[in-house]
Amino acid sequence: MTTSSTQDLLPAELTMGTVMLKVGDMKVMGDYYQRALGLDIVAEQDGGLYLGRIGKPVVHLAPAAGLQIPGRGEAGLFHTAILFQDQPSLAATIATAAEYEPRAFAGSADHLVSEAFYFTDPEGNGIELYYDKPRELWQWDGTSVVMDNVALPPQRFLQQHLSEAAVTGQREAAAGVGHVHLQVGDVESAQKFYVDTLGFERTAGWHGQALFVSAGGYHHHMAMNVWNSRGAGPRRDTLGLGEVLIEVPGMDDVAALADRLKIAGVQNHHTGAELRFDDPWRNKLRVAVR
Repeated sequence: MTTSSTQDLLPAELTMGTVMLKVGDMKVMGDYYQRALGLDIVAEQDGGLYLGRIGKPVVHLAPAAGLQIPGRGEAGLFHTAILFQDQPSLAATIATAAEYEPRAFAGSADHLVSEAFYFTDPEGNGIELYYDKPRELWQWDGTSVVMDNVALPPQRFLQQHLSEAAVTGQREAAAGVGHVHLQVGDVESAQKFYVDTLGFERTAGWHGQALFVSAGGYHHHMAMNVWNSRGAGPRRDTLGLGEVLIEVPGMDDVAALADRLKIAGVQNHHTGAELRFDDPWRNKLRVAVR
């Protein structure tokens, strides 16, 4: 965990907002997020779709015909992680996603702090569907949260938690972006930017190949890894990640971050209520008042 003062940290009440994806085929992608993941259209704007649950957008699909799908080793999105409030509502969406396209399933794991199931959308964007275990069950080793990859058989999970009520009420069950995981070129630069400059706290690492960061003692709001992308430079303009939204409680939080970015020499656009800037790999970030 960083030794910075609280003035140098992002607020504990921080939450992750909508993830914007640049999309080549709006029909195919819109169909996937609605039918496979059970998201509804919250708004239509500029030819794009905001999709979410109970009026809360989770993803923004923005038309970007003519752009290419990024290469596996490029910086960008590793996955958007959608957090469910309970295991039955998670199970209902795992079931619809698996039924819609079984080949999109990419694995599952018990991470000790959460239970997670992984999918890939039609344009190659990673998706995690997960449920957080109660915080009192999380274990901390000093300032690091204890996480692991323990086998989590999907069929057993569905047998234990899938119910007719959860399937029927799928779209009425809350879901939102719990964390965003990025591919970057190196972990050291990620730590300097996301911890030392932005003010996240480091909560875990993974053999020098991944970094997990959060605000307010969460296991992670963001993560960065080099599993596919070690040495990657700044991104090209491609399909995939368009923007990550981070939501904070007040304008003072935005202003404090703007000051830290200025001191660090990070170019940004500050409107008062929100702040736009790029990380070292040109992943676009927006911090706005919730």
